[in-house]
Amino acid sequence: QVQLVESGGGLVQPGGSLRLSCAASGSIFSINTMGWYRQALGKQRELVAAVTRGGSTNYADSVKGRFTISRDNPKKTVYLQMNSLKPEDTAVYYCNADLTYYTGSGTKWGSYWGQGTQVTVSS
Repeated sequence: QVQLVESGGGLVQPGGSLRLSCAASGSIFSINTMGWYRQALGKQRELVAAVTRGGSTNYADSVKGRFTISRDNPKKTVYLQMNSLKPEDTAVYYCNADLTYYTGSGTKWGSYWGQGTQVTVSS
């Protein structure tokens, strides 16, 4: 059983900062890419940022220069530091991990999602 547990969402004023965390747990052999997605009300889920096991990163144009993704491989945790937040950043933020996990007879690949954490940017 693999779980991703997010934390750090909340209400913040425009221009403020928040830091999201997502910890993976369970029978994990290795984690490849970890990322953050968001879904605003009435819109499709979109990629915010992703980081590979080796540290290569990718950002949506709308968050470049404001958000920073990082990960701690031994802790199986990915972070999203969000600065200069705008009302349009308001959404439910989801963590995703592409990983290999142990089965009873070997390993298998899977893509897992966290439960989501609400980020609201409003004055």
